[in-house]
Amino acid sequence: MTQRKVTTIPPTISRYTAAPINSTKKRRVAGYARVSTDHEEQTTSYEAQVDYYTNYIKSRDDWEFVAIYTDEGISATNTKKREGFKAMIADALAGKIDLIITKSVSRFARNTVDSLTTIRQLKEHNVECYFEKENIWTFDSKGELLITIMSSLAQEESRSISENVTWGQRKRMADGKVSFAYSRFMGLDMDKETGKIVVNPEQAEVVRLIFRLFLEGMTPHSIAAELTHRGIKTPGGKDVWNQQTVRRMLSNEKYKGDALLQKEFTVDFLQKKMKKNEGEVPQYYVEGNHEAIISPAVFDMVQAELARRSKGGTRYSGVSIFSNKIKCADCGGWFGSKVWHSTDRYRKVIYRCNRKYNGEKCGTPHVTEDEVKAAFVSAYNQLVTEKKEIIANAEIIRRTLCATDSLREERQKLEDEMLVLVEMTKSIVAENARIAQDQDEYQNRYDGLVQRYETAKTRYDEVAAAISAKEAQSERLVDFIRMLKKQDGSIAEFDERLWGCMVDFVTVGRKKEITVTFRDGTEIQA
Repeated sequence: MTQRKVTTIPPTISRYTAAPINSTKKRRVAGYARVSTDHEEQTTSYEAQVDYYTNYIKSRDDWEFVAIYTDEGISATNTKKREGFKAMIADALAGKIDLIITKSVSRFARNTVDSLTTIRQLKEHNVECYFEKENIWTFDSKGELLITIMSSLAQEESRSISENVTWGQRKRMADGKVSFAYSRFMGLDMDKETGKIVVNPEQAEVVRLIFRLFLEGMTPHSIAAELTHRGIKTPGGKDVWNQQTVRRMLSNEKYKGDALLQKEFTVDFLQKKMKKNEGEVPQYYVEGNHEAIISPAVFDMVQAELARRSKGGTRYSGVSIFSNKIKCADCGGWFGSKVWHSTDRYRKVIYRCNRKYNGEKCGTPHVTEDEVKAAFVSAYNQLVTEKKEIIANAEIIRRTLCATDSLREERQKLEDEMLVLVEMTKSIVAENARIAQDQDEYQNRYDGLVQRYETAKTRYDEVAAAISAKEAQSERLVDFIRMLKKQDGSIAEFDERLWGCMVDFVTVGRKKEITVTFRDGTEIQA
């Protein structure tokens, strides 16, 4: 019996070229090049890829050059924002491309689902892909398995990079290093020489205007309309303001010189989906980080006013300077504006209780703008006759009722207590992981510490809110006193700025009597 001889044929060193079955027909070939950042060295790589694949495709006699599709300076964890990639796939599915060549699987996509879905879709339309670095041809029988493995490795690499970047960002935050999108932030710039945050004087005036208009009674919606009317550009450089932009500015702590870091965080590194931070990850608050545009007391006063307007069952209106400034003495409701004879020469704007026709009818009569203005002028002139006494009383109120020393002391004690409780909790958790112990006893100790922390935190929040409220009231009184000191005597006609700065509200009674309550608490019946 003749012994059989088995000879192993070594694999060819040259790469598989996937030559077409019908060699007389040229394959239409496109290249895809992408870099994920706009750094200079990456730009060089990008240009090199474009040049290489253009020359490589054109050098083949059996290939017909279609185009080089490119994406520059974007991430590849998904394909949604890659315009060059999407255009290439669309052309391939339209029958314009037979073969796509790219550097590697990671250049094509770092998302396993995206890459496999796209490759299978292309295969259904008889379009092949070649990944040069891994030497993978998708029409090869082993191609899809290799693609899956390589894509998964690339996806894991993206996860690792994302986690490292996130760690670095959070470390910067913990160290109190602040950065934000200066180009879309009104009032603050970055000094190119020092890297520090500096005030933009021209834009800062717009910021101060927004805060002043709000405290004078206007809503974010009416402020947006006013800014648009004045031709002031938005933080993004647009001509038309919207109320959400104004509302965000009114609530942004950076205007008082502080910075709250990690307001949002990335939920999914693949989708880059952002979520408002509601306690899932740590936040860092940096006080006195940079020069303030709005004083902390004024900023806190605005936050208190925002909270006040959002309370209650009635919607706050800032359509005019009298909106939410006229109160019903009978039922406590606010007056709203109504237009009589809106289409003829007898047109008149009146204010009446919003509860007049709701449930049990309110019997308080309506008032006109002229009647409210006249009442203010009368009350104000009575106020200035006792100017020195009023100012002295306001100063006493500010020093006594607005004092925050004891509250600040309590807040510091609560803060220290919470830090101790956090360390104690960490300690017992570490001890439980290191030493075997009774788990019921451990759980009781743990729950007790958590309960103590939550109690302290609740009280801490209450004290912090009380401090902010007192500081806001103090600032209102300072503004009131400053304005009153400037006035030399009585006024002959209604002054809109005096009304906005000095009046808290007016009350209308059953007999149409009007009482003006000033910001220091002084009540004067006109």
